[in-house]
Order: sequence, then structure tokens, then C-alpha cells
Amino acid sequence: MRWNPRVIGRWAKRRLPATLFARSLLIIVLPVAIMQIAVTYVFFDAHWQTVTSRLSDGLAGDIAWAVESYQEDPTPAAFARLSTRAEDSMGLSIALQPGRKLPPGRRDAPVLIKPFFAPIDQSLERALGARLDNPFWFDTTRYPAYVDIRVEAPGGHLRFLSPRERAFADQGPQFIAWLFGATLILTGVAVLFIRNQVRAIERLAEAATAFGRGGDISSFKPHGAREVREAAAAFIAMKDNIQRHLEQRTALLASVSHDLRTPLTRLKLELALADPTKRNAAMKQDLSEMEHMIDEYLDFARGEGGEQLESVPLMSIIQSVAEGARRGGAEVKIEGDAGLVARVRPNALRRALANLTGNAAAYADRVRITLEGRDGGIDIIVDDDGPGIDIDFRDDAFKPFNRLDEARNQNEKGVGLGLAIARDVARAHGGDVALADSPMGGLRATISLPA
Repeated sequence: MRWNPRVIGRWAKRRLPATLFARSLLIIVLPVAIMQIAVTYVFFDAHWQTVTSRLSDGLAGDIAWAVESYQEDPTPAAFARLSTRAEDSMGLSIALQPGRKLPPGRRDAPVLIKPFFAPIDQSLERALGARLDNPFWFDTTRYPAYVDIRVEAPGGHLRFLSPRERAFADQGPQFIAWLFGATLILTGVAVLFIRNQVRAIERLAEAATAFGRGGDISSFKPHGAREVREAAAAFIAMKDNIQRHLEQRTALLASVSHDLRTPLTRLKLELALADPTKRNAAMKQDLSEMEHMIDEYLDFARGEGGEQLESVPLMSIIQSVAEGARRGGAEVKIEGDAGLVARVRPNALRRALANLTGNAAAYADRVRITLEGRDGGIDIIVDDDGPGIDIDFRDDAFKPFNRLDEARNQNEKGVGLGLAIARDVARAHGGDVALADSPMGGLRATISLPA
């Protein structure tokens, strides 16, 4: 089976941590862990085991000398001199146990410490086997500070108690403890520094999200490393440019609207004073349509209009929109959870929902508005039994000033801004508007809002 680098790359990407904090921590901890493993392996293989082997050889040599000396002269006086000399010169405690045999087998160490003492046992067994011709037995785990070694001798056996440091290098555990302790301290310091840097990026992301929803981010200040501060400063400059552009657009259209309304008002007054004729009625209809167009332009340009977020029951907004549609002759039904509350701009959301409901009522006999909660958000669903919009034209329906010839968002009194305004309002709240087929047979428009 051939390994595909792309498959391996995708597999590794799926298993890597998703957050910047975890990835940064992995970049620091993984090399340290690899270094620890390498250093520990080299230490044990090249130093600790070598030193332990040499110490075991030295201890085995002393024990072999003591056994040979006793075998040459096994008298009590000679043994007393041998014991004294071994204690004074070599730190060995020797006891003669006449008439006793060696233990039948090796004493098993506890499971938790057996792996640690396995190299010691192997080294000591190899050294004693090379130096002694007599049968022997030893135990490295029974006594915390001593190694128990027993060698068969005439009439019994000799028991040697040797300090543990004579059998192996006891600095190994201390070395490992210091190594891992220092690593834990360094990892803790790394976590604190990385968390501080990541927090600056998180604050930038929170500010960008809040600005996207129209929230107030005047208190946001650049923090963190130089690169993060530069990104934050660029974001603030971008925010100022966007706000300035929106203010200029709103001011321009407001000025145009004001200039247009003056002659429109004069024309309406003249037509009101003129004799009622067919031509006058048509001209009044044209003036009404022009006034409606101006209102739509202003709604699109104004956007959120500086309105602040408020926690309001969504059902109250739906009921007011439905009541307005009913006054226009539409049959509107309301369903859903009346207890759902969200932080929204009430007037902006009401305008978006009114656009969707009015669009549905203009081309359908029945309209249903449903309020539903979901994981992480709230949906306001507008269903109708009208002709709907073909799936190939739904994306175009959201484009400003776009009036589809065969779609039902052809509003004779409008300029094709209803759906565009609704989507802008929803996205300003961190949500969106989507179109789909309705179970009622017409179009379904869903306003998705974050919880």
C-alpha cells in the first residue's frame, strides 16, 4: 500500500488541535518532550547503566574476596577478623548463617518498582556470576538502603548487607525528578505567556464580531505583541472608514430625499386642488409610487440607523408586523414559542420582518410566521402559499435594486430592496436570511439570529 502525502496531511490536520492556544502550546511542549526522552535515554544508556555496572563489578569483587578469604580459613577467629575488615574498609556487613540453605528463588519486587530495578538486578547478577564460583542469591528491593546478597559457603552461607549506593548510581531518580520538575515549571511559564498573547487575539476577534453585529466597541484598545497590535490598529482604521462611509451614504440619500420631497409635496398639493380626472388619479398614483421608492432608498441607506441593541420578546415584534399586514388585507397566522427573548434592534428587525411578510402577503393568500428556538440561535420563519421563487434566482433576489421578471419579488411599488434590507438587518445582528421551498407550497424565508 502506497502512502499518499495528501491523505497523511489531511489525517494529521484533523488530529491537530483547533485553537491557537493549543497549537502554540504543542509547538513548545512537543520539542521539550522529545528532548526529555532523548536525554533520559542517553543518560540511562550511556551513563547510569555504565556507572551501575562498574559499581556492581566493584561490589562483586569485594564479595568474591571475602568468600575466598573465608574458604581459606573458616575458623571463627579468622571470620571475626574478616568481618571487621570488611566493615571498616568496604562498608560490608557479613554474617555467617551455618546450616542454612539459600532461598529457593528470587524474591519478586512489587509491580510498580520492578521495572525500575530490573537494570540493577541484571547488572548485579552479571557481575556476581562473573566473580563467584559458588551459588548465590540476592535481593535489591527488600531494604530501602541496603542490598541483601547471600553466597553458599562451607557449612551454610554468608550473608552480605551492602549499602545501596555501592551497587548502583542513586543519582538517576534525582536527575529524572529535577528534569521533569524543571519541565513542569517551564511549561507553566509558557502557558501563562501563550495565554496572554492568545487573549489579545481573542479580544480582537470579539471586537470584530461585535462590530459586525453593530455593537459599541469604543472601549477596544490594541493589546499583545507588536503584530497583534498592528492588526488591531488596522481593524480600528477599517472600522472608522466603514462608519464614515455609512454616515456619508446616509447623509447623501437623506439630503436627496429632502430635496425630492419638496417638489413632490408641491405636486401633490396642486393635484389635490385640481379637478378630479382620470389623468389626475394616474398622476397621484405615480407620486405615491415615487414617495414609496424614496422611503425604500432611505431604509436601505439608513441600515441600523444607530439603534442600540435591546433584549426584547421577539413575539411582540412578530405580532406588531402581523397586525400591520392584516390591516392591509393579508391573512397572517402566528405560531411558535412566545417566551423567546433576544438582543436585537427592535425597529430594524421589525422593518426586515415587515419586508418579508409584506412580500409574502402581496403574492399569496395565506401567510404563516413561526418563531422557533434552536441550538445556538433563534429562527423566524415566514411561509406562504404563493408562487415562490425558482431556486436558480434566489441568490439574485437578494441583490439591491434587482427585480426579477418572473419571480415574485417583483414589487410594483418598490425598487427591489425588500430582501436586501432584510438580509442586511439579519447580518448586522450576526445572522442571515435564507430562502427555501415552503411546506405551504410557496416560499419560505428564514431569519436566523444568534441566541
